[in-house]
Amino acid sequence: MDLGQISAQLRARPAGHSLPQPFYTDADFFDFDLAAIFGRSWLFVGFEIELREPGDYLSLTIGHWPILVMRGRDGVLRGFHNSCRHRGSLLCEPGAGHAARIVCPYHRWTYGLDGKLLAAGRMPDDFDKGGHGLNPVNLEIVAGAILVCLADTPPPLDTMRRDLTPLLAPQNFAHAKLAHQSVLVEQANWKLVMENARECYHCATGHPELSRTFPVNASAYFDLDGDATRAFEERIAALGLPMGPAGEDWWQAVRFPLNEGTVAMTMDGQFNVAKLMCDAGGGDTGSMRWAIEPNVFCHSTSEYTFAFTAMPISPTETHVVSKWLVHEDAIEGIDYSIETLTDLWTRTNLQDKELAENNQRGIFSPGYTPGPYSPDAESLTIRLVDWYCATARRYLDEAGA
Repeated sequence: MDLGQISAQLRARPAGHSLPQPFYTDADFFDFDLAAIFGRSWLFVGFEIELREPGDYLSLTIGHWPILVMRGRDGVLRGFHNSCRHRGSLLCEPGAGHAARIVCPYHRWTYGLDGKLLAAGRMPDDFDKGGHGLNPVNLEIVAGAILVCLADTPPPLDTMRRDLTPLLAPQNFAHAKLAHQSVLVEQANWKLVMENARECYHCATGHPELSRTFPVNASAYFDLDGDATRAFEERIAALGLPMGPAGEDWWQAVRFPLNEGTVAMTMDGQFNVAKLMCDAGGGDTGSMRWAIEPNVFCHSTSEYTFAFTAMPISPTETHVVSKWLVHEDAIEGIDYSIETLTDLWTRTNLQDKELAENNQRGIFSPGYTPGPYSPDAESLTIRLVDWYCATARRYLDEAGA
């Protein structure tokens, strides 16, 4: 990477504007994103309830880097680099699974659920198995969400743990289950996917179904005026539910009301899951929206949590991983259907895919220059891009670029 060129392009971005073209198109700039952003940030990879039993694991790839999250026999969740300590072979294919131990498919080196090397056939008698366990990845659980960080010294989590935990406590994640997961391939840079996800400037025309329940004209932190909003805030306070907002420059969370006459983020605005996650106030509690930079947003309503994660694949490809959580006692086919549960956000994701891919094609134009964001309608996009620029700047300063 030519860090001097990246630094110059970063300085060329006018305040309140989108980024210069190479940040969305160039392979070196993409590798820079992996090193400076994804390699040093806390990244959401799933929910604790996805790995209930010892031996349950999640295998995923962040950029170029394969990661493994496993629950040990002692019940502890741990993160590891998904790379055999023999010759580096991938240990587990991407996806969720269960194993009594981890066996390398290449030469059968075998690891325990705590990452320790148990067996390495045909090695010398003086071979030190204790020095060849799986290399760890920093892992923390905050309010039921699993976060990993690839940096040697990860950023502090104290404020997030303190402030996000009570906001998500009513969602009852300890008694949730993963009802459905999907992966959508988008031919767009991850930043374009996330810039689109951080604003609703496009929602009134781009998401007609979502707009039935979602307050598309809300500004930063979903601030809304009017008697209906004040009544919502008073009712939520009377129920003893937290509102927020809370956050730092890299995460934020707030509860907001849905459109009048609706109680759920669904196609018809009514509950589609019979067993609620939070039944306070009959479930009419709006949505707790929480988002983590660089690549996640979630909506926790009374009946489900929807989690959206944009995983960078290449300068012009992003995989959007969507997860839906419902109450663990909700029975598919009786209390909910997958089709109805996922309909709204699947439609929304497909609409956003078209918008992001169209955005990507347009940015390849020689006529593209950074454009101004709307301070009102795109305030959270400005927040994301400003955080990106500040984080990138710190990396460049440390590198002397």
